[in-house]
Amino acid sequence: MTNAMGDDGRVRITPGVVDVCVLYRAAVKSGRARSDAGPGYSWRVLVLQRGTQTRCPGSWELVHGGIEVGERPEAAARREVMEETGLAVQRLYCITVNGFYLAGRDIQAALVFAAVVGEGQAPPAVARGPEHVAEKWLTIAAAKKLVTWPREREALDHIAHLLRSGDAGVAEDVLRVPIE
Repeated sequence: MTNAMGDDGRVRITPGVVDVCVLYRAAVKSGRARSDAGPGYSWRVLVLQRGTQTRCPGSWELVHGGIEVGERPEAAARREVMEETGLAVQRLYCITVNGFYLAGRDIQAALVFAAVVGEGQAPPAVARGPEHVAEKWLTIAAAKKLVTWPREREALDHIAHLLRSGDAGVAEDVLRVPIE
């Protein structure tokens, strides 16, 4: 995390990491599933399992990665989704900021995004990157039980609340990030 003074004299915090919750808006039949993504739809969350030759082998996680020098966080979120899943982001929302600490390093700030990658009857096929060995499309509740990191469970709570109508509702103009 880097602190720098902006032109207006305010302290700027530059995050080094993006956490991205990849979402698919699944069509559901009435009465069969709770509609948590607008009428007739339910969110499915992509969770990825890390391989044995990576850090935290076997853990389940959301997409995440570092922000490259000169890269905007929203561009990093889209890039990480593409690199780790092969999926193109259709809608992107900035959800929250989470802090965490890794021994021997500075405190890190992770910008949390929700990336919608599809909508309809079947989730899109995932082309996993080399870090991961398995993937699952789960309900928000099931994903919260599986992911390793508490900050990811918290992010899923925020997403369940903010995107409960299928978009950010009255906060759409603030939370939705334009796709370039």
